[in-house]
Amino acid sequence: MSNSIFIIAHAPLAQALRDCALHVYPECAESVIALDVMPHAQPEATLLAAQLALDNAPDEGLLVLTDIFGATPANVAQKLVAGSHAKLIAGVNLPMLFRTVCYRHESLDALVARALTGGTQGVMQVAVTAPQNQNRRTHDQNHRDHQQ
Repeated sequence: MSNSIFIIAHAPLAQALRDCALHVYPECAESVIALDVMPHAQPEATLLAAQLALDNAPDEGLLVLTDIFGATPANVAQKLVAGSHAKLIAGVNLPMLFRTVCYRHESLDALVARALTGGTQGVMQVAVTAPQNQNRRTHDQNHRDHQQ
């Protein structure tokens, strides 16, 4: 069993995320499908395009990833998964996608949990406080720089 992953997001994000996934995991090409939603695209036309994009997807599990809850891609995705066993997650990011690709053979419910964990653990503040990363002042220390 292998779940399909469908990314539907504002252009060019969906295809860019898929390209990143294929760069690291080229073997996932058949499992990861992307649809970029163009500016001013009508929701009905986008839904049709999404349905066509999924025509060749395996009949196994489907995880749909979208960028922003409440925006056109997410609204279309909600209609797409309504009444099916597919799962939908809004707020896609690259760590989330990598996690789903790595665990796409697990059950759909387990995959959702992995996706949410990967997405949240992949977001962090990075402290850059090591002395070797600090700029050295080469001018008078009493001089005040007023930079924006």
